Amino acid sequence: MDVFDMIGPVMIGPSSSHTAGACRLGRVANKLMDGRTPSRCDIILSGSFSRTGRGHGTDRAIVGGIMGFETDDIRIRDALDIAKKAGIEINFIHQDIPNTHPNTARITYYLPDGSSGFIQGASVGGGNIRIDIINGMEVKFSGDKETILVLHRDVPGVIANVTNLMHRMYSDINIGAFQLSRREKGGEALMTIEADSVPPEKITADIRQTPDVLNCLLIHKI
Repeated sequence: MDVFDMIGPVMIGPSSSHTAGACRLGRVANKLMDGRTPSRCDIILSGSFSRTGRGHGTDRAIVGGIMGFETDDIRIRDALDIAKKAGIEINFIHQDIPNTHPNTARITYYLPDGSSGFIQGASVGGGNIRIDIINGMEVKFSGDKETILVLHRDVPGVIANVTNLMHRMYSDINIGAFQLSRREKGGEALMTIEADSVPPEKITADIRQTPDVLNCLLIHKI
């Protein structure tokens, strides 16, 4: 733990949990959209985010993050107006999500091409976040490390094929953490791989060529 874990990152205030953490949650959604501009976002604010978030700028911070703003970007103050001018429809829903951290948000995004997705995560203090769900799959990552998400069919050999590819082609990348989640046996599954160093962008294209891999995303450290 260092001083930034206690006082939070450089940010537009007033709160590391309700503002900086909220912005970082939005930035994860931005990464999943690959920086594309959504046509609409439905944002559920749960618990403390719902009850005290407006006074702390949680709404503006999340929307700023969705548009890719850093936690110290002064544009966060005007994020709602900027989103409106960009043609992004923003809908806030105040609803408690059962069995979640008090500072939880669920961001559902809709892209102009008709595709959509959602993330659910929490701001856990000091500007730190925890991502719990991506598109219905349970995950656990913080955004503090380079994260590779691999969506694949739940069949034997896929995990070995992906990790062997990384060993053969990217032997300098050390896997710091690994998690597998799935809705049901034999359906779709999601690998969450956290790396200790920055992988090259082409790693996603190489992993996508692996049999039974459906998609691969690289989320750089938030």
